[in-house]
Amino acid sequence: MTFFILFCFLSIFSLSNSSASAIVPRPLDGLLPNGNFEEAPKSSNMKKTVIIGKYSLPKWEISGLVEHISGGPQPGGFYFAVPRGVHAVKLGNEASISQNLIVKPGSTYSLTFGATRTCAQDEVLRISIPGQSADLPIQTLYSSDGGDTYAWAFKANSKVVKLAFHNPGIQEDPTCGPLLDAVAIKEMPPLRYTKGNLVKNGDFEIGPHVFKNFSTGVLLLPKIQDVVSTLPAWIIESLKPVKYIDSKHFSVPSRFAAIELVGGRESAIAQIIRTIPNKSYNLTFTIGDAKNACHGSMVVEAFAAKQTLKLPFQSNGKGDFITGSFKFQATSNRTRLTFYSANYHTKLHDYGHLCGPVLDHVAVFPLPY
Repeated sequence: MTFFILFCFLSIFSLSNSSASAIVPRPLDGLLPNGNFEEAPKSSNMKKTVIIGKYSLPKWEISGLVEHISGGPQPGGFYFAVPRGVHAVKLGNEASISQNLIVKPGSTYSLTFGATRTCAQDEVLRISIPGQSADLPIQTLYSSDGGDTYAWAFKANSKVVKLAFHNPGIQEDPTCGPLLDAVAIKEMPPLRYTKGNLVKNGDFEIGPHVFKNFSTGVLLLPKIQDVVSTLPAWIIESLKPVKYIDSKHFSVPSRFAAIELVGGRESAIAQIIRTIPNKSYNLTFTIGDAKNACHGSMVVEAFAAKQTLKLPFQSNGKGDFITGSFKFQATSNRTRLTFYSANYHTKLHDYGHLCGPVLDHVAVFPLPY
């Protein structure tokens, strides 16, 4: 009897242990350790705002002139906006901060970070992991309150990668440089098909991490600066970024997320879908405004094979939307779908805040012969 009880106990223990070992860790989706820089260096490692010591900024490694600043008015008449908290870091000439990330080799990750320039000169922020990098020009401000948020994606090539933010510029004023407000990471889930719809991620539900406490949307970099797309299945094939917006902070036509075309003809998104030559298809999509005081006569142009549709929309900034559709005949086994805004727009009472029409719910269905 004693042996039987012992055998049962060992069997249950073995099963529970094997179950525990089979637990898959949850995908990354949130701030990096001290990603909002609210954990400050010790006062003994500070000289006014300048951080002294390579490892003095908790959870980060620094190089060069790095400052830990508080938002608000600064000496010399400057004002630093830190909308997602109290503190941020500023990278002076050739300065950088870095952190090691534990990731899954072969998986794709998206970084979301708040960044803005601090001086009138041209400023560049370089984001990198080993073997991948991009130089982000941050001279153009897309929101006038310092709330610009960007995303950059990479494919992990090892279990540990070193993420670095670097200011490669040499400014006349060595204390000028990009301001980093918050940094988050998200492991991108695999794409899933919607039955019958040839467009992947047509509702834009799979995208970068969105900050919960403050969001002006996330700027998705053009392909020339981000080889791995931060919007899975889609190509940002333009000079300017497009903006990823969420339903918590904006009006979106359906579900959680949508795309705002903030750069007029300079920001476009595209997707290449599988088609059968000479077969006919129907393309539908929804456009509207984000209920963010973006107003005026909007036009979204859509292209598929040899067909084009210009869909007009009069925005009153109230979150309205309309749906357009057109038929096209495929000319090859791959068809490119492209969308862009025909006009440039700003907010009604804030001409420094670029905005544009919202795009959502893109679908292509084959038509019967």
